[in-house]
Amino acid sequence: MEFDDITRRRLLRGAGAGVALGGMVGTAGANDAGDYVVGVRDRRGVEQARSRAESVKRVLDFEDVGKAVAGRFSPRAIEALESNPNVRYVEEDGVMRAVAQTLPWGVDRVDADALHDSGETGSGADIAIIDTGIDSDHPDLQANLGRGKAYVDCTGSNCNEPWDDDNDHGTHCAGIADAVNDSEGVVGVSTEATLHAVKVLDGNGSGSFSDVAAGIEYTADRGWDVGSLSLGASSGSQTVKDACTYAYERGVLLVAAAGNDGPCSDCVGYPAAYEECVAVSSTDSDDSLSSFSSTGPEVELAAPGGDIYSTVIGGYDTFSGTSMACPHVAGAGAQLMADGDANTEARQRLRDTAEDLGLPEGEQGHGLLDAEAAVLDGSGDASVAVSTGDATNVGTDSATLNGSLDDLGGADSADCYFEYRETGSNAWTATSGQTIGSTGSFSEDVSGLSSDTDYEFRAVAEASDGDSDTGATNGFTTSSSSGDGAPAIDRFELTDDGNPAWTRYYVDWEVSDGDGDLSAVTSEMVDGSGAVLDSQRSSAGGSSAAGTHYLESKSAASEIRLVVTDESGNGTGASKSV
Repeated sequence: MEFDDITRRRLLRGAGAGVALGGMVGTAGANDAGDYVVGVRDRRGVEQARSRAESVKRVLDFEDVGKAVAGRFSPRAIEALESNPNVRYVEEDGVMRAVAQTLPWGVDRVDADALHDSGETGSGADIAIIDTGIDSDHPDLQANLGRGKAYVDCTGSNCNEPWDDDNDHGTHCAGIADAVNDSEGVVGVSTEATLHAVKVLDGNGSGSFSDVAAGIEYTADRGWDVGSLSLGASSGSQTVKDACTYAYERGVLLVAAAGNDGPCSDCVGYPAAYEECVAVSSTDSDDSLSSFSSTGPEVELAAPGGDIYSTVIGGYDTFSGTSMACPHVAGAGAQLMADGDANTEARQRLRDTAEDLGLPEGEQGHGLLDAEAAVLDGSGDASVAVSTGDATNVGTDSATLNGSLDDLGGADSADCYFEYRETGSNAWTATSGQTIGSTGSFSEDVSGLSSDTDYEFRAVAEASDGDSDTGATNGFTTSSSSGDGAPAIDRFELTDDGNPAWTRYYVDWEVSDGDGDLSAVTSEMVDGSGAVLDSQRSSAGGSSAAGTHYLESKSAASEIRLVVTDESGNGTGASKSV
């Protein structure tokens, strides 16, 4: 990735999350090799990509998410790889841009100083500053520095460590997140978390997609709590997306700058726009949105970003940008995780306790970061949360409906129940329900259903404090009344393996039949009009079977259907919206 130059004492208001890419495939000359990342499914795909490369920069392994090979490839090699069934995607190893600078009243505005007074320091948490590095000699940071890693070279006179900062940007972000509280210089949102310099941007603020992805992967593999990403591009990268998924699933709280393309709408950059990242917009000292801040539906929180005073190489300076807003949230997230929260719990607390500034949701998300409320209260406007599971034990006239109470939102208990109806009907039927005092799964049996009929259902939770939530709608089909007992769908799980060009899903299933005469299992990918885009069928026999289907289409899908039949002609179906 190429990034705009990061110049000290300069306000970068237009550089935000832009991207500078070379010529696209097909426009280069026959001998013009370019930098690409080839996403593959397995080790065989890795070897096929390596054999086509003129040189290999690195191999990224995101385990169950997939793998990727970064290197230089000729146009002919790219063309061959794009048609290889083991290749998930091919993309240019484009550029991300450091989302630029400024800083100091912010720690006070998010009430982090109140946390310090209460003895909350973030001690025990690890913050990866995935950026231009950190000044290894800075007196306000040195005591908090832990292990570092460099994916680009440090140049100049400030390179005592490979991961040292040769730009100022990473050091500035580090100070906001976690400068020590020693009565000199500045103080961070956290003050005793361990800072890790993951240098993915060079002295000009540039780093490739694969450099950034490798830094995120490294953060996850080290088991660190927070990844602070004050960088971005205006276009997405599947490689970086895979890395974010990999890290988030392994417990990393990823916080990213929304971008500095403002004033604009629906312009949040990447990786902030990815669902795995907390996208942070910037506010000024009067609580208005900073003029440079990108906005859009992906914005999750706002934080101080205008005229922020913090550490730079050998001293202190004032920068502005969503880059400065991002580490405010990263520092608060570290305090929550130091106190034992998982990344998902910390993320929810930050949302629930944010202060409503009265700005549009696309500008402030859930509101302005309130570090004190998040760490000391954890309640705020927390909401009950429920999700809908699968229907199991589906017969001719009955089924078991499953759901999960995911969050009580600060309430003592919640009444949880299901609503169900024939697909296409206007009226819902509610089950009797149950009162639950802790998070976890719940289920209810329903009977009196019509045979060979499509049904849909959803889980509902009504908290004791009056809050309520309704889960997504899932479907199932009762079996025919003819013949012996109908087979059952015991497990029906989807894994999204798509990319911008393809809709792809793994369908994992388990089925059973009390009569021991299973016949077949069929999965279908269906679009909004009901047309089948792709399907797979597996023969089955005996009393139980399990397997995985892989469905793909270049068209958008609306749902995945699964049907199991037995030798007597009985069938049971289920569906999930996608």
